[in-house]
Amino acid sequence: MESDGEKKKVTIKSSSFRLRSPSLNALRLQRIFDLFDKNGDGFITVEELSQALSRLGLNADLSDLKSTVESYIQPGNTGLNFDDFSSLHKTLDDSFFGGAEENDETSSPESAAADESDLAEAFKVFDENGDGFISARELQTVLKKLGLPEGGEMARVEKMIVSVDRNQDGRVDFFEFKNMMRTVVIPSS
Repeated sequence: MESDGEKKKVTIKSSSFRLRSPSLNALRLQRIFDLFDKNGDGFITVEELSQALSRLGLNADLSDLKSTVESYIQPGNTGLNFDDFSSLHKTLDDSFFGGAEENDETSSPESAAADESDLAEAFKVFDENGDGFISARELQTVLKKLGLPEGGEMARVEKMIVSVDRNQDGRVDFFEFKNMMRTVVIPSS
């Protein structure tokens, strides 16, 4: 039985939701680009971006989205190519996080609290019924919304759960979720 007491303060130096390794960041960004580029033509149109955000439950105003994104689309192109998308991502990262990825050494209590808050928000996206746990069914739902092939096979979803389910209760709690996010940054051998 897990209680509020289990949510003890755990201080981990590299508890960042955002990936700090440039090569891993590039891979993550390419994966996101591919997910958003629904028709696989190498461009993310404003419509594709809007649809992707909607599937994630983030409904952006289309005209606001259009005015923001269009300044990054190169003349003659139908949408953002990968370089444009990277530029947009970097600008947003600098605006919202102050380019914090560069100075990993200065991990302040404020940035640790912000990381914790980001993780809590991400956890809520998966934990649809708000019970404090991510079940295989909830994980499958999010994977399907993202259009990932893993969402179609419950056996693969269950394997994903088992791989991070430390206490083997068949579901992922917030502590296990945080551990999982750190293993994305530093892959275990």
